[in-house]
Amino acid sequence: MKFGLNFFPTVDPREKSAAQYYDECLAICARADELGFSSVKTVEHYFFAYGGYSPDPVTFLTAVAMRTKRIRLVTGAVLPIFNHPIKLAAKLAMLDNLSHGRLDVGFGRAFLPDEFAAFQVSMEKSRPRFEEGIEAVKTLWTQDPATFHGRFHQFGPVRLLPRPYQQPHPPIYIAAALNPQSLEWAGRLGYHIMVVPYILPTAAMQELLRVYRAAWRAAGHPPGQEQIQMSYHCYVAEDGDEARRRAKVLFDDYNAKFLAAVQAWANRTSTQYPGYENLVNARQGKSFESDYAEGKLFVGSPEEVVRLIEQARGWFGDFEASLQVNFSTATLPEALRTLELLAQHVIPQFQPAGTAGGLAGVAPA
Repeated sequence: MKFGLNFFPTVDPREKSAAQYYDECLAICARADELGFSSVKTVEHYFFAYGGYSPDPVTFLTAVAMRTKRIRLVTGAVLPIFNHPIKLAAKLAMLDNLSHGRLDVGFGRAFLPDEFAAFQVSMEKSRPRFEEGIEAVKTLWTQDPATFHGRFHQFGPVRLLPRPYQQPHPPIYIAAALNPQSLEWAGRLGYHIMVVPYILPTAAMQELLRVYRAAWRAAGHPPGQEQIQMSYHCYVAEDGDEARRRAKVLFDDYNAKFLAAVQAWANRTSTQYPGYENLVNARQGKSFESDYAEGKLFVGSPEEVVRLIEQARGWFGDFEASLQVNFSTATLPEALRTLELLAQHVIPQFQPAGTAGGLAGVAPA
């Protein structure tokens, strides 16, 4: 089982400056690389305390690439609907080269109505724009020169430079949340996926993964080669009660910022986003206590977190845990403590027998 990091900023300038937030994240990444964590992932969002400090994952991940040696860099996710495919393909190829092939590209559809309004893009064209955007980026990566004639974009012949470091292109992930159609489409096309368990009941998440894996197999892709990243808030302390007390403050603040960002869904529906009109009501009834009781948060002492991960693995099968260790206003020492305890006491429980040290043979300092 693999363990990576997920940076989803939920702070605003009144709480922590952008410069401080980035400095802290980069320090966490450097230590995670030393400890052998598998990946670093960050989002693309705008305007709100929920995600707003990460408008460009490529810029942040480039800084991470310069401070690390082996950890993989994951866009989680870039949004084709707000980016021209030529610009997006070129930036991603550049990062793939700067990192010598450590890039995994996650694409997302976007889902916040206020972002669509600001970019003056219709939500009702979200899915076709998303699917065409990925196709256009892949065309630019794999054809030289590239020509594309789509519904929303036409170009060529053009020669994309630089070419991707990884051939034929970096691995592709699809960020999916609520819609089985998205999971079926990703599985059928052989894409890996990123999902967020805390926004759905466990049974609903199990069904989405069943749909994805069934589509993967039915399309004839290599059995067992699909990759699933699952995002979890994670707070570990030597004392489990201390971890829960502090994580409650941080997670309830995170949830409040999420609700502020999705508030526009309370007054609208979209054929492209079935079920999203229920987001506000669904999360208003949730809290740290309810999500923790449902096994959706990896919080506690090392021994308790091991049991929570084992439980999730029993529900969902093998996956890569993508962990938010500095959500809300968590401090750098708190995040680093979580990293160290994970590497020393939690992750070795999920490594092959005989693996030395903390993660993948890397001994904690």
